[in-house]
Amino acid sequence: MRARAVTRARALPTNIREVTGVRALTIDAHGGLEQLRYREDVAPPVLPPSGGVRVRLRAAALNRLDVWTLGGLPGVTITPPWILGADGMGTVAETSPDVTGVRPGDRVLINPGISCRQCEYCRTGEHSLCLRFGLLGEHHPGTLAEEVVLPATNVRRIPDGVSDEVAAAFTLATLTAWRMAVTKAQVRAGDTVLIWGIGGGVALAALQICKQRGARVLVTSGSEEKRARAAALGADDTLDHGMPDLGLEVRRRTGRRGVDVILDSTGQRTWDQSLLALGRGGRLVTCGGTTGPQLAMDVRRLFWYQWRIEGSTMGNDAEFDAVVAELAAGRLVPPIDSTFALRDGAQAFARLAAGRQFGKVVVRIADG
Repeated sequence: MRARAVTRARALPTNIREVTGVRALTIDAHGGLEQLRYREDVAPPVLPPSGGVRVRLRAAALNRLDVWTLGGLPGVTITPPWILGADGMGTVAETSPDVTGVRPGDRVLINPGISCRQCEYCRTGEHSLCLRFGLLGEHHPGTLAEEVVLPATNVRRIPDGVSDEVAAAFTLATLTAWRMAVTKAQVRAGDTVLIWGIGGGVALAALQICKQRGARVLVTSGSEEKRARAAALGADDTLDHGMPDLGLEVRRRTGRRGVDVILDSTGQRTWDQSLLALGRGGRLVTCGGTTGPQLAMDVRRLFWYQWRIEGSTMGNDAEFDAVVAELAAGRLVPPIDSTFALRDGAQAFARLAAGRQFGKVVVRIADG
């Protein structure tokens, strides 16, 4: 009689302790900062029988998405205690038996976009268009915890010499900016690009990407300090986005021509000014609506000026590999604004919600 095969997950390395409860920053309900709870008794996630990895997190980073999730998003429900956070890095603690790409002990960064790998979009390599696409912290338990379980396809080894903080802060913003600037807008040498809201992670990554591709880059911010810091990072021109006729000012600074590309994550409040600033044959790519979701436009201008307007969300595996290669080469490195301990996570959220940051707000997990 044949012995029954026994399938086992790869064992945890001896330097990684097994736990019965994990520390995490959670919410039980949507609302304001008062809903945030630091807990030390959250049940550890369960490793699936195939395709999964358990990562013992060392650091995570906040995105505007986390503030939106805290406040509540249409169609998104949570199961208390809900773990927030999309970005993160750590050490692989355990893998499903069939995983070969990484092994326990590997230091990895995380792509928070989870896709099914089976639908028509996934089969053609467009994972962020997946019919079941979701994000850590929003649709799946997140990274502001000691452990997270996710598909092995969503982690990559961290290049040598990259710090925990940079690795934790890297993926969501950089991957989003890469798809917007490279895949969608196809920014090239000689283009003039307008980036709204410099200081946020996506805008800063987009500035680096566009400058490296030979573009002239204009950025906006309501903060004089942020405009000065953006100029020091290579922005060719800066504008106060509180001015009432910013679009006209952009045209003045471009010899009335307008810009070739606009990268916009702000939405409603800036839309009219974006279209005023966009030149003939221009490309506008948007990835968010921080100032509101409802837009209006004159369709005659759209077809007469032959604009291309596109939406963009996260990225696919090929784009993930591309940005990690840029990180390894030292060409795309997110500025770090500040670092907080996990138990002080509410302070990190407060800083991001107030818009005071320039760069990424990081949360240290491994050392509390």
